[in-house]
Amino acid sequence: MDDRGGSFVAVRRISQGLERENSCHSTSAEVVAGSAAWLSRGLSCVCAQRRESDARPSFDLTPSEEECLQRLQNRIDIAYDSSIPEHQEALRALWNAVFPEEELHGLISEQWKEMGWQGKDPSTDFRGGGFISLENLLFFARHFPKSFKDLLWKQEGDRSAWEYPFAVAGVNITFMLIQMLDLEAVKPRTMVGAIFLKFLSENESAFDLVYCIAFKLMDRQWLAMCASYMDFNTVMKATRHQLEREFLLEDITRLEELPSYSLLTL
Repeated sequence: MDDRGGSFVAVRRISQGLERENSCHSTSAEVVAGSAAWLSRGLSCVCAQRRESDARPSFDLTPSEEECLQRLQNRIDIAYDSSIPEHQEALRALWNAVFPEEELHGLISEQWKEMGWQGKDPSTDFRGGGFISLENLLFFARHFPKSFKDLLWKQEGDRSAWEYPFAVAGVNITFMLIQMLDLEAVKPRTMVGAIFLKFLSENESAFDLVYCIAFKLMDRQWLAMCASYMDFNTVMKATRHQLEREFLLEDITRLEELPSYSLLTL
């Protein structure tokens, strides 16, 4: 269990919990995959001295990419704080986006369990993902409302009796993407991270968009694996590996060209 997260309690259907995805560092083999496309993507690799513990290269960034990365890292560094009015309003906005006809009785309310939070106070679930995990959910709800609600209400496929809780799964996806894209490093140390920064420099909403893709992909993997809550970590790893493979496809120049992006338009 990561020290940024908490424990989860498994209960039936949408209220059950899950364990946070374990940190999984990319290997040198994963970095090398797709390396033939480096030059065509304008990526410059600065190979650091190799050690057994960290055989990953680092990549030079353009000034624009550095600026975009810094802004995204600033977002990642913001912890959710229920005493900050902006954070309170974002949480209310999420509720209104999902349940526009149902009045919210308070920021601490049993109603939040309807969205897949573990308890009546969503702030206790943000420890692993921070404020950006709330921003990700709100972006998803506003830009892809049908996909968002399909996942929330488990509208697609034959579902398990013990399902993942939607909102808590969303926080886990934010945390997984921060790790996968190596966003807490000064420079990307994987091809996937370097390619993402190219996307980010062209679209400042790239992280939020990857989040939406990852959420839909995770649910598709969940269904394909006939998963139950005990399989959540396995499903998350499969989701990460599929995203990494898609990022490394040589003909991908925009996020919208990722094969899994089409899941958002179904």
